[in-house]
Amino acid sequence: MEPQPARSSRPARDLTLSQYTDLLASGLPVPGGGSAAAVAAALGASLVSMVARLCEGRPVFDVHQATIERGLGASEALRARFLAIADEDADAYAALTEARRLPRGTDEERAARAQAVSAAAKHAAEVPYECVRLCLEVVSAAESLAGRSNANASSDLGVAVLLAAAAGEAAAANVYANLPSVNDQAWAGGTRARVVELLSAIEDLAQMTRETVAAGDQRPPLDDAG
Repeated sequence: MEPQPARSSRPARDLTLSQYTDLLASGLPVPGGGSAAAVAAALGASLVSMVARLCEGRPVFDVHQATIERGLGASEALRARFLAIADEDADAYAALTEARRLPRGTDEERAARAQAVSAAAKHAAEVPYECVRLCLEVVSAAESLAGRSNANASSDLGVAVLLAAAAGEAAAANVYANLPSVNDQAWAGGTRARVVELLSAIEDLAQMTRETVAAGDQRPPLDDAG
C-alpha cells in the first residue's frame, strides 16, 4: 500500500527544527520539496529581519530609518507567510494525490477524476508559485538594506538572497511539475512564463545585493517620500 500523504497535525511553525527535518527525511511523501522551499525562504527572510534589527538604536543608521523599518516589516510578514506556505504546499500535494486515486471505471468516473485532478494540480501549482513571487520580495528587501545597514552583518544579506534565490528555484520546480496535469494550457503556459520572469528578477536583485556586499561601500538613503 502506498503511504498516505498526510502531514503532521502540527503546523510547521510549531515544530522544532529537528522534528521538521525528521518529517522531511521520513518515508512520508509530505512534507516534501515544496514545503522545504518555503522553509528555506523563511530562513532568508529571517536573516533580513536580523540585519534590520541590528540597526536599531544606532544613530548612524537614522538616515536610513524608513528603509530599515520598511525592510523589517516586509521580512517579518514574509517569514510568517512562508511558514504557512510550508503547510499549504503539503496539503495541496495531499489533495492532488487523493484526486488521482479517484475511481475511473466508467466514462463518468474518468471525466470526474480528470476534472478533480486538473483542479487539484492547479492549486498545487499556485501554492509554490506564491512562494516564488514572495522570494522576489525577500531579495528586494535585502537589496534595499545592502549598503544601508550594519556592515558587520552584510554577509548575512548575501546569505539571505542565496537562500531566497534557491528557494525560488525549488518552488519553481514544483510549479513546473504540476502544470502538465492542469487541463488549461493557456493558464499553464502563462504561469510558466511568469515564473521564468520572476526567477530572472530574483537573480538580478540577488546579484546586485552580492555586488553591494562585496564592495563594502555605504549607499545614500533611498527616496522615502513615496
